Amino acid sequence: MNPQLKDLFTAHLEETKGQVLRLKQVFEILEEKPTGEHCNGMEGVIEEGADALEKDQEGPSFDSGIVGAALRTEHYEIAGYTATIAMAQALGLKDVVSLLTQNLNEELNAAKNILAAAKPILRESAQQPEDQEKKPKTSKEKESARKSREDEKKAVPTLRRNK
Repeated sequence: MNPQLKDLFTAHLEETKGQVLRLKQVFEILEEKPTGEHCNGMEGVIEEGADALEKDQEGPSFDSGIVGAALRTEHYEIAGYTATIAMAQALGLKDVVSLLTQNLNEELNAAKNILAAAKPILRESAQQPEDQEKKPKTSKEKESARKSREDEKKAVPTLRRNK
């Protein structure tokens, strides 16, 4: 993995520890117990990133995939904080808004830094020739391709009607 990306991810992991502490403060203010509610959306985003890492590849194309997974994760978190801050504002919970805004700003900064680090990686990846040798697809990739074909077939009648 690109050393700059690795450094960014390591630094953001440390930030995340601070975010968890602020979230614990939010729950204390609300006099609620934090519960580990399952989130299917985040599970999917994390699974995509894990799949990319499992491919045991390296180089700019691999790093480009990692950048995409990381940005999807950051933007998912940004959306969550944005919605939660709006709710806290509506309820007049200024202390909660302040704590959540600190977390949001760290997520926005992380996404900005990842994107900045990605620009040279993406340029280098775009200059690499495509690998002509087709490697066997994983079962997950085969399933994804099958679902994409089904979605395309379903969309064709709608597209023809809209012409």
